[in-house]
Amino acid sequence: MNLLARIQRPLGFMALLWLGVGLWMVFNAPIDFQQGNSVRILYAHVTSAKMSLFSYILLTIASITYLVKKSETADIIAEAAAPVGAAFTAVTLASGSIWGKPMWGTWWAWDARLTSMLVLLIIFMGLMALRSSLEEPTKAARATAILAIIGAVDLPIIHYSVVWWRTLHQPPSFGGASGNPTITGDLLPPLLVMAIAFILMGAYLVVVKAREVAALRQLEALDIERMEEDD
Repeated sequence: MNLLARIQRPLGFMALLWLGVGLWMVFNAPIDFQQGNSVRILYAHVTSAKMSLFSYILLTIASITYLVKKSETADIIAEAAAPVGAAFTAVTLASGSIWGKPMWGTWWAWDARLTSMLVLLIIFMGLMALRSSLEEPTKAARATAILAIIGAVDLPIIHYSVVWWRTLHQPPSFGGASGNPTITGDLLPPLLVMAIAFILMGAYLVVVKAREVAALRQLEALDIERMEEDD
């Protein structure tokens, strides 16, 4: 936790700096000949979608680490990653709906990509609900770790949904069949800067939440110790 305390402020400053530069580039980027100004929504939509996946990958790695090593730090990271990932997933779905209305003529469609992202949000919420419903910390950590690992099956479905099925959703902006970005030209640099900004912002939020979780656990441990001394 000492490491998290040291990197929190630099991470926050770097995230704010990159986000400021990214937003300036977004609002000065040319409009798309098909999407018009609606294309600017994608700079937040695509990057938040990637961060929701990265958050779940972090959560899964932390969960596996906890089950193998019984590391409390890993469990703290897993607990911190869940609400951060849920927030990015919610932003992804909301921004996708805002973009979809002028492009598709509807706020929502039961598209493979949209539906699998909705499932991811439900998994994030389920993990948080499961942890809060179990009073015994070890049991809560183990149960959420197992559920997180099982839920990871949704990640390849999300990534390959636009490849495996015919969907309304556009092809992947990063890592398509060729491995190259599908957004090119003057639209690509703002997207790359925003991607870095969102990664830094996601890392900052995980650090802040992890420190909060660690502090709450220390307070709970002190309360238990004090009650035992009183008895």
